[in-house]
Amino acid sequence: MLPPLYQTNLENQLSESQLLFLNLLINVLQDIKEVSLEKIANALPVPILFESRRKKIQRFLSLPILNIQRTWFPIIENWLTQNFPENQRIYLVIDRTKWQRKNLMMISLIYDKRAIPIYWEFLPRLGNSNFEEQSKIFSQVLLLFNKYQTVVLGDREFCSVKLANWLREQKVQFCLRLKKSEFIQNEDEIWQSLDSLGLEPGVSLFLRNIKVTKSQKMQGFNLAAKWKRTLKGWSTEEGWFILTNLTDLTSAINAYKKRFDIEEMFRDFKSGGYKLEDTNVDGNRLISLILIISFAYSMATFQGQKIKRVGVQKYIARVKEYGRVTRRHSSFYVGLYSQTWVSFMDNCWCIVQKIMRLNRNKIEYYLRGMRAMELIMSTF
Repeated sequence: MLPPLYQTNLENQLSESQLLFLNLLINVLQDIKEVSLEKIANALPVPILFESRRKKIQRFLSLPILNIQRTWFPIIENWLTQNFPENQRIYLVIDRTKWQRKNLMMISLIYDKRAIPIYWEFLPRLGNSNFEEQSKIFSQVLLLFNKYQTVVLGDREFCSVKLANWLREQKVQFCLRLKKSEFIQNEDEIWQSLDSLGLEPGVSLFLRNIKVTKSQKMQGFNLAAKWKRTLKGWSTEEGWFILTNLTDLTSAINAYKKRFDIEEMFRDFKSGGYKLEDTNVDGNRLISLILIISFAYSMATFQGQKIKRVGVQKYIARVKEYGRVTRRHSSFYVGLYSQTWVSFMDNCWCIVQKIMRLNRNKIEYYLRGMRAMELIMSTF
């Protein structure tokens, strides 16, 4: 069943039949980890013809009620209230991903080394977005975060001075990466290109109250710049130049580092998780399909956190690895595959019992594992 947070909000939006079918779709998606309509229809446990199952999924994805603002925003708003105190700093990332001829722009919230989808739109063409499209998508979501200190993060595609100035007018903080070919004017009243500032590995700097670009000449911004030092013979190809209204170097650099968590989320949506790029769905059906993925993805992430809190994640994945600094598997991975492990044990329980009887010297470990399964089940 859906967690109470989702169930309560969706009961107000969907009919009983629609809510049950959504529940079924999410369970199938978590099990097969693919969003191809053919694959979902193959696995959907409804006793009707295959073609009827496929058309039933298509009709469901076409429902007008599967709307981001009406269906997803109330869940996000309640989740924020439960997990973030007012005035806490929250990081939003804007980014874009593409596959085939689809060009998706998304705003996500950074949470637990991943990004939780908030709002998304498909651009009508391939290529980069522009200021009008960027400000439009932010206008859809900023009201959700008016109780918090919002920091917007974006790479070089989203660092138009117009967007930075617009965000400032909305009383939003930001860290947007500039191209090194951009020009700034500092207190010396001299226009300099960023690549002439002398940034090199191991060097950082912070400039206050600069003007940006010769054409726009907008002032009152800060510039945080850093190039990671060479470590064990390895160095990054270039440094970061971050346009920001944060007030110090450390805050700006630490904030911008969080931008890369959305790339992990896109990987989970695509080849590393649900294989979004394999679907042939288009238009509003694709928007609805991503909404269902967002339900499944966020549920798995929150589930993984609960499993980590009860201390049994080692039954789902390797949590330590010699010589590895970063964790091997995310909360999303732990939550996703915990359901697979428990469900598969149910299907094969008779065989498992015979194996345990034949290996009585291992019974202590089996009992520990069964206790771990009980704890995992209690988090569902």
